[in-house]
Amino acid sequence: MKRQLLLAAAVLAAGGVLGLLPPAAQAHDYYRGPPPPPHHEMRPTPRPGHVWVPGHYDRAHGAYAWREGYWQPARPGYRYVPDRWARGPNGWYKRPGYWDR
Repeated sequence: MKRQLLLAAAVLAAGGVLGLLPPAAQAHDYYRGPPPPPHHEMRPTPRPGHVWVPGHYDRAHGAYAWREGYWQPARPGYRYVPDRWARGPNGWYKRPGYWDR
């Protein structure tokens, strides 16, 4: 039983990561219009061992809300891919940032 649950979880995770599940199955919150243009931010002086995550629009109560940029601890061997908005069949949805090799 435990093995079956682990296998099912692995298959669902792989499908979500590879984009095999339709957007509705990935539980996106859609917005009708695109996000506004990004705010201009001054990039602070680099911090050793950290990665700057640029400011971006986030979801907030059915509207777009600006989130200021921030420092995040670096992961050796990885690069950070920032959040972005994508257009889907039902409107605009947010693709969260992630670490990539």
